[in-house]
Amino acid sequence: MGNKLRRPILEGKKALVVGIANEYSIAYGCARAFHEAGADVAITYLNDKARPHVEPLAKAVESPLFLPLDVSKPGDMEALFKRIKKEWGQLDILVHSIASAKKEDIKGGLIDCSADGFGMAMDISVHSFIRMAKLAAPLMKDGGTMFAMSYHGATKVVPNYNVMGPVKAALEASCRYLAYELGPRKIRVHAISPGPLKTRAASGLKDFDMLLNQTMERAPVGELVDIMDVGFTCVYLASPYARRMTGDTVYVDGGINIMA
Repeated sequence: MGNKLRRPILEGKKALVVGIANEYSIAYGCARAFHEAGADVAITYLNDKARPHVEPLAKAVESPLFLPLDVSKPGDMEALFKRIKKEWGQLDILVHSIASAKKEDIKGGLIDCSADGFGMAMDISVHSFIRMAKLAAPLMKDGGTMFAMSYHGATKVVPNYNVMGPVKAALEASCRYLAYELGPRKIRVHAISPGPLKTRAASGLKDFDMLLNQTMERAPVGELVDIMDVGFTCVYLASPYARRMTGDTVYVDGGINIMA
């Protein structure tokens, strides 16, 4: 007997991916993976300056919705979800891959972080995910999956990660509480914790190249992960194969998190 044609695992699903800055972005790996798995992928861009860098990537994954989103701008998020509701009427997958902090707070130690700086980092990196989840949940009529991007510095001290350590810890805790609150609606929530990746956000960290080299030397698999490793992990978690997994912090890091 010949092989039966199999439907892509996410065929017919609608995914929103927030946080693509360029082709090296973790969010772009997620968008590519969802597209390969058969989902329709909506993509956002931060502003007019970012648009020329993101638009070709949206075209590469045949995105039917390409919309602006600045989570610090009042009304932007509401307008985005209003458009998704109008065009699709539903949403199955949400990826939140945005974080920000003032340069002086990233470069300096936590003890020197200003209240304003800490508040800004928490609002953009954490509370925007909570706001996004609130808007997305009503569109996940048949259940769905939400993802937020964390890092090992949320649970262990990573030198030079500074203010983002406590911020990512809050993000992981938020994922657990959202998983609990949204579970009865068949909405699952995961924090994804990738290993070090050469993204634009990571380039602002002091001695980042040294961290990459140390990770490659010490990771059990002996190599760094890439954005597609993260994307395919999210495909699995959004699929029926992971239908009873929720609230986890899922490491995609070649095993470096298990090392002392």
